[in-house]
Amino acid sequence: MSTQDVGAAEVPARIRDYLAMRLPEARDLVLDNLQRIAVGWSHETWLFDARWREGGETRTRGLCLRRDPGNALLRELSDLGEQFRVLQCLEATPLPTPRPYWYESDTAILGRPFLVMEKVPGTCPSPWGREGRAYYAAAAARGVLPASFTDTLATLHTLDWRAAGLEFLGVPAVGTDFAHREIAKWRAFIEQTDAPPDPLLTDLVCWLEANAPETTRLSLVHGAYRTGNLLIDDDRVSAVLDWELQVIGDPLYDVAYVLSDLNREGTELLSNVVARDTFFDRYEAATGITIDEDVCRYYHLLYAMRSAAFWLSASDLYARGASSDLRLARTAWSVPVVLERAARELGY
Repeated sequence: MSTQDVGAAEVPARIRDYLAMRLPEARDLVLDNLQRIAVGWSHETWLFDARWREGGETRTRGLCLRRDPGNALLRELSDLGEQFRVLQCLEATPLPTPRPYWYESDTAILGRPFLVMEKVPGTCPSPWGREGRAYYAAAAARGVLPASFTDTLATLHTLDWRAAGLEFLGVPAVGTDFAHREIAKWRAFIEQTDAPPDPLLTDLVCWLEANAPETTRLSLVHGAYRTGNLLIDDDRVSAVLDWELQVIGDPLYDVAYVLSDLNREGTELLSNVVARDTFFDRYEAATGITIDEDVCRYYHLLYAMRSAAFWLSASDLYARGASSDLRLARTAWSVPVVLERAARELGY
């Protein structure tokens, strides 16, 4: 079945039929409050409450379904099977994540692969809009969310990823292997596009290869830890979302992302929620990791390469007709912006 064979109008009935198969004891199964939310770049996301009768009782379960849209921003890195496996591994850890229920690669069900996971209570305001910025500013002033934001990252970086079974993500050797793995991954991503060579990007990649930092401590790294990728409930992080860029690597890779001024707008608060000194003190005390700002500056430039790879891939997918998402078309202008910023960091 092609990805066009199951349109949005057909999805609700198909979801209900699938759940009826997965819940054979359920009677009078219905989907309440079903909505497709327009967020994210890589997957369709459907939220709903499944309600049914079983054993003389009414049962309800909040669920979230993510469906592969086909060609999207992260291409093969958006593998839902891997995301599901990561969530399975994290379920027994202290890190707050949605409980995974089912993964299906059979495209005969919904036309594309999909996973079903818990709908965790909470909200996920966009930090880029006026309402989202106001939400985070108010939460930051109350003082609970800054601590929860920092503590959740500390939990992520101190959990026993080997015991959780996450070695399948790949384990870099101690030394510069982690940085070189990331460079190679994003170089390959760039090479999938038809983009002509760019002197600034070439210089950036060469600099990154020549200046890779030594990594002595490995942790699970989310890859995009910020507001907008976290569910917030009662001013606390209720779930870490968007498991697409995770790796085993240097925890400072995540810290650098938090420190980046690209992840806040109109505020000095890191990721719109936490003061820099508060973050440093609380994170270092909870993890025993000293934040090396020189290493973080290196990772800022590695993120510049990654961002360029994202936007080159996105605009290429649209230009080749592989995606009709206009958001991807608009990303072409971001490439020179990212590279100009990197050039200034490199001293041009």
